[in-house]
Amino acid sequence: MQADLLFEQATLFDGEELLDAPVSIAVADGTVIGIGADLSHLVGPATVRRDLAGAFVMPGLVDVHNHHAVAGRAELFELVVPIGASLDEVLAAVAEQAEATPADGWIVGGPWGTNLLGELNSSAALARLDEAAGGRPVVLIEDSRHNRWASSEALRLAGILDGSHADGAGSAGVLRDPATGSPTGVLLEGAGLRVEYAMAEAGGFTEAQHRAASARGVEILNSFGITAFQDAAASLDMLRALHGLDTAGDLNAWVVTSITINDEIFGFTPIGQELVDLAEPFRSAHHRPDFVKVFLDGVPPARTAAFLEPYLPDEEHGHEFTGAMLIPQAEFAELMTSIAGQGLGLKVHCAGDAAARAVLDATQALRERGDTSTRVHIAHGQFLSDADLPRLAELDVTADMSPFVWFPGVIPQALSEVLPQPLAGKIQPNRALTDLGARLAMGSDWPVSPTPNPWFGIHGLVTRADPFRQTPGTLWPEQALTLLEALRVCTSRGAEAIGLGDVTGRVAPGFSADLVVLDADPFERDPLELADTQVVETWFEGRLVHSRAD
Repeated sequence: MQADLLFEQATLFDGEELLDAPVSIAVADGTVIGIGADLSHLVGPATVRRDLAGAFVMPGLVDVHNHHAVAGRAELFELVVPIGASLDEVLAAVAEQAEATPADGWIVGGPWGTNLLGELNSSAALARLDEAAGGRPVVLIEDSRHNRWASSEALRLAGILDGSHADGAGSAGVLRDPATGSPTGVLLEGAGLRVEYAMAEAGGFTEAQHRAASARGVEILNSFGITAFQDAAASLDMLRALHGLDTAGDLNAWVVTSITINDEIFGFTPIGQELVDLAEPFRSAHHRPDFVKVFLDGVPPARTAAFLEPYLPDEEHGHEFTGAMLIPQAEFAELMTSIAGQGLGLKVHCAGDAAARAVLDATQALRERGDTSTRVHIAHGQFLSDADLPRLAELDVTADMSPFVWFPGVIPQALSEVLPQPLAGKIQPNRALTDLGARLAMGSDWPVSPTPNPWFGIHGLVTRADPFRQTPGTLWPEQALTLLEALRVCTSRGAEAIGLGDVTGRVAPGFSADLVVLDADPFERDPLELADTQVVETWFEGRLVHSRAD
């Protein structure tokens, strides 16, 4: 076989090891067919030869947890609030957006910072939002994507002002002004879905917009060298969009989707078994609907994550409040058995250590019944009990770790305000899990995180310091990994975690020719400059899908 493409003089990290000397990489029909010092026997008259002159090459990176279409939709069609914006800045952005929005049009966007929750939770703040919006319906997502702030008109359309929404847990998350008793527009967890449904009833997004959103999300991921990813909460619209892109030859990544089982965040419909039953026809060459997504708890700043030990005391919750799981343990175990029986993996949102233990307990029961193949991810997993750390390797459970909470910053600060020390500082024990043989994979959680740039995550993995250079210090530095370990997490280990370990994540014969060319050798960088790493080119199946010159 002759090569279509030959990269020569490449400094190569192959997904497992850094090779000792520059090599050539031969590609044919989108697949790597050879690696070696001399591949001249694979060169034919049609072979395109690229002399890389020692440039650093590695496999396309793997992001096992993002929301690519949500991010693409936000960039193309929604209001983008600056990261770290103050209340005044949020309102200014809304006012500017209102000028270009019809009088009855929705203003949708975000994120506002978790640290603003207390400031937004008042009738006075709601009145300012209504004024900025000119009476239009507004719904702004918080940076964890779990909570919302809505204007009075949005609350009215959602039936929240007149109480017609009251349906158990949904009404419990409607925060009220202590002085007036009226809703402030702050909606926690599932309470916010009512405004999403109201927006959908008003028209929502078109099929063409959903496809454009997915395409834009993939384009951004390619620009950071990502050629395989798992969307962590798929809707029917998203499945349809990915299938349409792939059948048209426009899907430039391997995509594994997680079918949404219970929805406390997005307002998707349908969800659960109904969506599972609809998903298989949307499978295509590069899209695999192979997982489900289960939300087992919420987020610590809103005290909706489930912990083994109590939160710091406050007036509303007292001294012994530990949060609660969204699904009782027995019911979750039954759900896991049902999903596994359908040949699907499980990605389970666990922000607290009690939720993580529930996943491990249910997985142990599954393994003891002889199921050794069902893939299980503890998503986020920032808090794990010391007693549970060995169980991830023993039970073959992947730790889907989120880079933007393993270094100092806004989220760790918000955690420290609700959780006791030392628990608040013991976030994401990556070294301990690695030493115990657990599989770590990097999930950016973009757009909950401000960027899917894996080099920010790698910087944090190696240094436990803020790659944005905004917050000094390190966060539990004993848990740092070596650069080689971090690169494995973001390539071969990530591919294995989402069922693509025999397809991508490696530069080796028989693997998809998914390659990234960097501006410099990261092994020669100061670790505190890893975040400065730039992608020069991204190749997917032997096709150039991103160039820094683009």
